[in-house]
Amino acid sequence: MKYTIIKTREQYHAYCNKLEELAVSGSADEDILDEIDLITLLIEKWDEENTNFKAMDPVILLQSLMKDHSLKSKDLADILHVSPSVVSEILHYRKAFSKQVIRGLAEHFKLREEAFSKPYKMIGPIKKPTKKAVS
Repeated sequence: MKYTIIKTREQYHAYCNKLEELAVSGSADEDILDEIDLITLLIEKWDEENTNFKAMDPVILLQSLMKDHSLKSKDLADILHVSPSVVSEILHYRKAFSKQVIRGLAEHFKLREEAFSKPYKMIGPIKKPTKKAVS
């Protein structure tokens, strides 16, 4: 048997890497698509049993996923098709996750959209100093 239930973090990362490799290949071969579905199910099962996404702040979850997958803000911006400033604002609690960003994150990390759509406290935008009129 090629795949088994994930039992270790190393195996989890290996399956995530394999899933990404298969997804990037863009193959429409039925066997490859079945393999993608199977690996996705195994990863989701591991995630459900080994992470507490239900209670996790979506921004902290994203930061953790970025660390686990060695992603920088620019990488995430490219994945989500948004500007790096949007990613920065999200990571610094100045901008909420848009529906587009939630969908992109869920698809990329193979998680349910609910993991990123929970309410969390924002700190608001940075106010820029205003120029005083010179008399």
